Amino acid sequence: MLTWTCDNFATIVWPRLVEHTLLSYAPILLGLALALPIGVASARWRRLYPPVLTGVNVLYAIPSIALFFLMLPYTGFSLWTAIIPLTLYTLTILVPNVVDGLNQVPDHVRQAAVAMGFGPLRRLLQVELRIAIPVVIAGLRVAAVATISMVSVASLVGLGGLGQLILSEGFKRQFPAPIIVGVVLSVALAFLTDALLVLLQYLLTPWTRRGGSGERGRRAARGRTRIQQVPADQAAGTGTAAVAAAPAGAGAGTDTPGPAAPGRDRPAGGTRGEEGR
Repeated sequence: MLTWTCDNFATIVWPRLVEHTLLSYAPILLGLALALPIGVASARWRRLYPPVLTGVNVLYAIPSIALFFLMLPYTGFSLWTAIIPLTLYTLTILVPNVVDGLNQVPDHVRQAAVAMGFGPLRRLLQVELRIAIPVVIAGLRVAAVATISMVSVASLVGLGGLGQLILSEGFKRQFPAPIIVGVVLSVALAFLTDALLVLLQYLLTPWTRRGGSGERGRRAARGRTRIQQVPADQAAGTGTAAVAAAPAGAGAGTDTPGPAAPGRDRPAGGTRGEEGR
């Protein structure tokens, strides 16, 4: 198998992999471009969502092979014969995810955006869609893996990328090497695409990173600790040195200095000059 792959990588394997990638990514991008306005419209006008959802589900119920052959009289043996049906299939997954993501935006967030002067379009782009990104990308991951797997079926109409290796070079010739190579590369492409989408979500949603929120929490905790260590009377401007959280043995209202801050080696009762030394 390795020998066959090395001998035929440039002439057979690489062109099929490029075609498979194109036939997979084009429907994903086109499906997302269609699902966003359809999903936004369905979220805005609730009565529109049930017929839209029924329509995309009916399209998904049509077998892919039948839809490929139905496209042949209009598109011929071009890439659009596979791209158009696969794009319609992605709508079944992407449209509900866009609607669910927009429905999860809290009302007080929308009201805050309106109070800040955001118009409908600006609020949608900068607030609502950004909050809906995790849900949308979750659906995009499912649609991407499903599309990559269904591209191989298009080899029955003369397309399909890696499906040509599996059917034409493998099963028809009873040769296992192309079958194994086609399956392995299809799975690798699906894993790579899923990893890229996870990375994209990570970059587009910085507020969900644990490091950032944890650091902000630690800074807030350190700020509260400093506030608690400030002498209460000093904060009030009286000039005394009583500490807000004094130990049980300290006399309130006396000139006895409070406990030294952590990290200082100042003896109890020391003057400010001794502390400087």
